[in-house]
Amino acid sequence: QKQFVESGGALVQPGGSLRLSCVASGSTLDYDAIGWFRQAPGKEREGVSCISGIDGSTYYVDSVKGRFTISRDNAKRAVYLQMNNLKPEDTAVYYCAARDGPVARMERSQYRYWGQGTQVTVFS
Repeated sequence: QKQFVESGGALVQPGGSLRLSCVASGSTLDYDAIGWFRQAPGKEREGVSCISGIDGSTYYVDSVKGRFTISRDNAKRAVYLQMNNLKPEDTAVYYCAARDGPVARMERSQYRYWGQGTQVTVFS
């Protein structure tokens, strides 16, 4: 059973930066596609970014392109989300998740294993 622990969420002012971490336990992540999702109060959980387990290809939702960067370190069983130039609309609980396979997808339904989430709040 794959399990994840997210960390790095915090309160930050607009324009600030955070780095979220997602560390796996119980198994490796070597060939799994990993996604970061977020859920704001009263909204659906949406895909933010994902990274392939084949070649490290990355994908982003339009609203975070140029500001967020996803990366992975398989040796550490970790996936990161570097978030720069944060905006109030980025406020949400952020979750990492893994697929049973290497192809990166942005659809929530494609992911089977989920972390517990970490809160990011951007306030002015």
